[in-house]
Amino acid sequence: MSRGGRGGHTRVRTSRGRTAQSTRWLERQLNDPYVKRAKAEGYRSRAAYKLIELDEKFGLLKGAKRVVDLGIAPGGWTQVVRRKVPKAEIVGIDLLPVDPIEGATIFQMDFMSDAAPDTLIEALGGRPDLILSDMAANTVGHPQTDALRTMALIETAFAFAEDVLEPGGSFVAKVFAGGADADLVAQMKRAFATVKHAKPPSSRKGSVEWFVVAQGFKGRAEPPSE
Repeated sequence: MSRGGRGGHTRVRTSRGRTAQSTRWLERQLNDPYVKRAKAEGYRSRAAYKLIELDEKFGLLKGAKRVVDLGIAPGGWTQVVRRKVPKAEIVGIDLLPVDPIEGATIFQMDFMSDAAPDTLIEALGGRPDLILSDMAANTVGHPQTDALRTMALIETAFAFAEDVLEPGGSFVAKVFAGGADADLVAQMKRAFATVKHAKPPSSRKGSVEWFVVAQGFKGRAEPPSE
């Protein structure tokens, strides 16, 4: 399937039944240092390093006691939380099935369903002080539609954070190039002490993903007065 290339670079032969696009994806995976590091260090995905790097920059996990992981699959972010703050309670949710992670409660259900918020908080046993969202909508190939679908997820995650976060808590969500919508950022700034965008080094250069990091929850944002 593969052979060594120059400088240790692994090249993948295109085989019957595999598209050129999937061949490029496989070759990129085989040569990605974060993929290799994740395997060596026991993380389920390279995405674990995005949270590690965000934590190094913003101190997200310091003192965390209750954590919600939205879009948990395959579980890399929850693994990081378990290693960094092993005494923290953590619940996760995803449409996809996720193999169990010791010390974490995982639900396979739609976060957009009416029952999801209460289910998460009941399992957590109290208000979270950190909400992580690596959610992104399934793409349909139309950039504007894809952006709107993902923005709807982000807005729902933020509304959830406003409703349930402990004062002083933090909210982290994946967004795409250009960052979160200006109106949403304005709402976040009313609800949090600081709101910043960041692109961790492990996020692939060609990727359009960024993360919005909101810290110091002040309480539910009130609409501006007329």
